[in-house]
Amino acid sequence: MKNLVVFIIACLLFASCAGRQPDNLGIHNQQLADCPSKPNCVSSQAQDETHFLPFFGYQGEKEAAFKRLKKIVASSDGMTLITENDTYLHIECKSALFGFVDDLEFYFSKKNVIHVRSASRLGYSDFGVNRKRVEKLRKLFAAE
Repeated sequence: MKNLVVFIIACLLFASCAGRQPDNLGIHNQQLADCPSKPNCVSSQAQDETHFLPFFGYQGEKEAAFKRLKKIVASSDGMTLITENDTYLHIECKSALFGFVDDLEFYFSKKNVIHVRSASRLGYSDFGVNRKRVEKLRKLFAAE
């Protein structure tokens, strides 16, 4: 019985790692949301060095790049497509061990430019997880 109680408490703690989806996701005035001051967010539209990383570039038609990016996301473990329209993708990225959820967004702002933002829902530091995820996706996207 004691083990069952410990198991239930552990499950509740891990379930709370998902956090609530932020209200500021999406495109507002042709911009993704700013990163908070915490170092657990990266964005190609950030103005400061801590949070900034380059946008994704592509050649050819937007529709082909959009399809290519969706294919990469669909084949990546722990990633679930939440919202999609003709210029925007929102993906939830769930960590395997604790079930922490990060929000990954792509914004096809103009020809050959895909802005990206990846942010942790909880905590202060992400130990570079969001930056590493985006850079890995960038390599996969460039290789497709």
